[in-house]
Amino acid sequence: MLRQITDEEWLLFSNAGQAGDELAALRRDHLELRLTVDRMTEAATARSTFTAAQLAAVTRDLLEQLDAHLSAEEKQLTIAGNIPASTTSRGGQPHEWYALTEGAVIDLDRMPRPDGADAVFDRLLRLRPDEQVTIASNTDPSPLSRRLSYANPGGYGVALTRKGPRWEMEIVKRRRPQPLVAHPA
Repeated sequence: MLRQITDEEWLLFSNAGQAGDELAALRRDHLELRLTVDRMTEAATARSTFTAAQLAAVTRDLLEQLDAHLSAEEKQLTIAGNIPASTTSRGGQPHEWYALTEGAVIDLDRMPRPDGADAVFDRLLRLRPDEQVTIASNTDPSPLSRRLSYANPGGYGVALTRKGPRWEMEIVKRRRPQPLVAHPA
């Protein structure tokens, strides 16, 4: 759902001549919202170590994020005016390129620019515990793994299995985040 909203916003604001910075901020908001929803889901499970106070704090955080995001959207929509842009009105089908991200192997080179990396990142955030995907690319995919590590430290196992000219990296979502281990220099 958050990805569909992002696609619709991109079309609306790009039709209205909105700057990319505003769109980038809204896309980042969607990713942050997704991370917060994932934290809430983890906190609500029966085997969670979250206390009631921690769950309440995550819930408040989500509400604050939603409030700020919706205010930013409203401001941008006011600027954009009454423009009927949407993925379907522009001839596209919602999620038409999601097949590129939903398999066991994700080929970064086939992803549309400039939002392909965001779509792959969103897919990685949606991995189920113990689910694994392989990222393939003609360029080093390490920036994607660093971004994932920043978003969820210790939550994913990452192994670079092949270096150029065709790079491959395996990513698996861990059941429980593992503590980060410092490697000697």
